[in-house]
Amino acid sequence: MNVLHPALNVSDMDRTLDFYENLLDLERTRETELDGQRMVFVGGDDGAEIQFLAVDEPQDPAGFDHLAIAVDDVETTIEEAETEWDSTVVMEPQVIGGDVRLAFITDPEGYHVELIEELA
Repeated sequence: MNVLHPALNVSDMDRTLDFYENLLDLERTRETELDGQRMVFVGGDDGAEIQFLAVDEPQDPAGFDHLAIAVDDVETTIEEAETEWDSTVVMEPQVIGGDVRLAFITDPEGYHVELIEELA
């Protein structure tokens, strides 16, 4: 078996896609509609995807902890996220094990996104 994707409910699809495509450099891989609900997938180079499901009412991200995304530079990504998407830093950048820098921010829907930068 393989894990294919997590699916997240979002109330503002365009802003969410802007965040993941422009800040985190993920690419839209496919878009469809099922029973009137818009679904958009984004992914990176490794084939893994995130599915966003359009909903009318915003929901708390109950039962979901975070997404982890590899980035080239944690600090630069945080600065842009705060400036362009009003993201909040949930955990300031820190180095773990000497070879990884990580931090947590929020996306436009309030989901936590872990930014991971390989230092080695």
